[in-house]
Parts: sequence; C-alpha cells; structure tokens
Amino acid sequence: MSLPPQARALAPMIVPALLVGVGSSLLLLALSWVSERLQDVLWDRLPDALGVSGTSAGWIFGMLTVVGLVVGLVVWKTPGHAGPDPATTGLVDPPLPVRMLPGIALAVIIGLAGGVSLGPENPITAINIALAYALGMRAMPRTPAAAWVALAAAGTVGALFGTPVAAALILSELAVGDDPRPLWDRLFAPLVAAGAGALTTVLVAHPTFQIDVAPYPGPRLIDTVSAMVISSAAALVGLAAVYAFPLFHRAFRQLGHPVLMLTVGGLVLGALGALGGHLTLFKGLEEMKELTTDADGHGAANLLLLALVKLAALVVAGSCGFRGGRIFPAVFVGVALGMFAHTLVDAVPVSLAITCAVLGILLATTRQGWLSLFTAAVVVMDMDLLPMLCVAALPAWLLVTGRPDMLIPEERDPVSA
Repeated sequence: MSLPPQARALAPMIVPALLVGVGSSLLLLALSWVSERLQDVLWDRLPDALGVSGTSAGWIFGMLTVVGLVVGLVVWKTPGHAGPDPATTGLVDPPLPVRMLPGIALAVIIGLAGGVSLGPENPITAINIALAYALGMRAMPRTPAAAWVALAAAGTVGALFGTPVAAALILSELAVGDDPRPLWDRLFAPLVAAGAGALTTVLVAHPTFQIDVAPYPGPRLIDTVSAMVISSAAALVGLAAVYAFPLFHRAFRQLGHPVLMLTVGGLVLGALGALGGHLTLFKGLEEMKELTTDADGHGAANLLLLALVKLAALVVAGSCGFRGGRIFPAVFVGVALGMFAHTLVDAVPVSLAITCAVLGILLATTRQGWLSLFTAAVVVMDMDLLPMLCVAALPAWLLVTGRPDMLIPEERDPVSA
C-alpha cells in the first residue's frame, strides 16, 4: 500500500532528524561532562590541595570573581566570536556563524564549572542549531533553513529534559508563519529529533528533574485556593526579577569592557554565593535535590534567603555577560519558594506548594506556558497535581502576560555559516 503524499513528504526527514537528535544529545553530554570534570577540579581537588573548604564563603567569593575574569578574557580575546550579548538571546534563536561556537562553548564550560547560576540550555541549543544549519544546508540545500533550526532545537530540548514531550510543547508555542500544514505534520520531524535526543541522553546519563518530597495526599477544595495564591505570588517574585534585568544590564554595560563587566559580575555573584552558601551556586538541578533531601534543616527565613539569593544571582549572571539559560536556576528558586510557603503554612502539602511555585516563577521568567506547566509537573511527578496546576496557571498567567520578557531586545537576522 502506497503512502499518501503528506507521508511521502515527511519520510525523507526521518534520517536527518535522527542524526540531528542524537548529535544534539551527544554534544550536550560532552559539554556537561567537560564542565563537570572542571567543576570537580575547581571546587574539590584544588581547595583540598590548598587545605581549604570548597564551600567556604572565601573560596566561593574568590572563585566566582576569578571565573568572571577568565570568561571576560575569553569574550575579549575572541571579539565577535564569542557570540552576541547573552542577555539578548532566548532558547531558540536564528543560527549563528560556526566560527562563534568555540568561544561560546569555552565561555559556557567555564561558567558552568565555576558555579555561575545559569543552566546549559541556551548556549547548547545555539551551538546545535548552528551546526545543524551549517551541515544540513550543505547536505540538503533544498530543505528550508527553518527545518534545521526546528530539528536542532527539538533534539536539544528533548535531550535536556530526557523526554520529547518538552520539545513538542515548546515548538507548539513558536510562531509558524504561514505554514498551512496540520500541527502534527509540522511537529513530525522535530519529534523524531526530540525522541532521538531524549533517548540518547536517557541511555547515557539517566537525567531526572524529580525531587523526593512527601506525596500529594489528594485534592481538596482549599488546595485550589492555595495553588492559585502560591503560583501568583511566585509569578510576582519572578516579575520583580524580570523588571530588574534591564536595569542590571544597563549598569554592567556602563563599565564598557567585557573583562571589567564579567569580573565585576563574578565579584557580585561571589558575594551572593558567600551569603547564600553553596546551594545557590551552579545551575541548581542537583542543588534543589539536596535542598529537599535536607528539608528539615532549613527554616522559613533560610528558604526565603536561598530563593532570593538564587534569583538575584540569575539576574546578575544573565545581565553581565555570562552564557547560560534561565530555566534550571529558576526551577531551584521555585522549589525554595514552595518549601518556604509550606513552612509558613504547613497545612499546604509540600508537593503542591513546590509545583505551584515552580509554575509561577517559570511563567514569569520564560513566558512559555506549556513548558512551565510541564516542568512543574515533572518536578514532583504526581498526576493528582495536574488539575491543580492547570487551575494555578490561570491567575499567574494573567499577571505575567503582556509584561516584558527577561530579554534585552535586539534585532538579529539569520546568518549563514
């Protein structure tokens, strides 16, 4: 039985999508592996060799200041080749020239290893998009450039979250122009890439967002009110960071030189890290698991401090020139805020409080509804919470929609590699 024309049009992209998905995952894993090895040297072996604690305030302050200086030198010595201003870039952007990729990779590896409060998602997506676009247009020049962008973005997001669902949700929110095809036709090849990327990451690294907290006891009417209040409060906290972002960006740009901007940024991050402790460093994925594992060891004041320090570090890191994404550290902020809400009112189940706080903070900082809902749901992985999250998203979305993004506007046209 022959395939219909629509299926015949989709079939040629299956193999390229598989290659892009697997390649995107392997590049993510390689970048993560290198940064983790360097992190072990900087925060464990080196302080042990010097006879100091890698979690002490002095080491945190000094290390982040030095990391800022080093990243500043990378950006300065590769002018134009370390990519555009990170504050102007989102998760999915037009492809960059391939010559920029080494500088971007080096800057993000040093930042991730050095404890900067940003995740790998934005730069690794930019790297994968640039490579997929450059190689794909050479191999299949008649394929639209947007197709390679979609494949690389989907493959990377699938690899980051360990599931193709996240990629599908993100792509469903992107503008599709005048493409008349049904949604599933448009998502077919990207979902192949996302599935390949997710499966590769799961087989190699077994990533998980899930934290270990008390299970949700079941829905109650009062939980609906609690969910809406917590998500809205977290969204307001996130909006405060969104409005502060351009102010910090403008202040750092007044310094005029990338080495100075990033060194001062590193110094500020070091001071914040010394104040908040080691849990407020790095992208936040492992740190949020550590936070919830020792939940009884943190009072309300300390949880609020951790959340605010991490949020401030996210704003500083993103605005002074460090490369990285905002999703992972924002999730840590949401987890800390949710635990804070539960500590204040222990009648609110901790699982409900955490998921709703994660939802609210992500809605404010990413402005992506499906991704925020998905991420909040997988943090606890309890299907009984999903109806509550859907309700909690509504008032939070009313607060954030139409507000500025956590992004500095800058028009950039697609470039050829």
